[in-house]
Amino acid sequence: MDNDQSNTDESLVYSTNTGRIKAKKQSVNVVPSDGFAHVRRETKGRKGKGVIVISGLGLNSTELKSLASKLKKSCGTGGSVVDETIEVQGDKRELIKELLEKNGYKVKFIGG
Repeated sequence: MDNDQSNTDESLVYSTNTGRIKAKKQSVNVVPSDGFAHVRRETKGRKGKGVIVISGLGLNSTELKSLASKLKKSCGTGGSVVDETIEVQGDKRELIKELLEKNGYKVKFIGG
């Protein structure tokens, strides 16, 4: 064990005095939307498989997850939420555009 490593309260997981120590949650700053949902298709780093990436929504993580769930169910595909973007598998740009416009977003296609 290194002697130069300091034992601070932030590194503690359990204490005999208080029991389990919960980590402090850090607040995540959401980048505000510019009024457009940016939709682009990516294949780089995915072994040729295409995904649709939706960014610029200006939502917090719980709202992003619920919107991603709606989009994935409507498209009948999988996907995920990564940082502040939604990734939906497959090339369903037009369907995603319609769904986002129904939810009140202006959609801008980016790239080819």
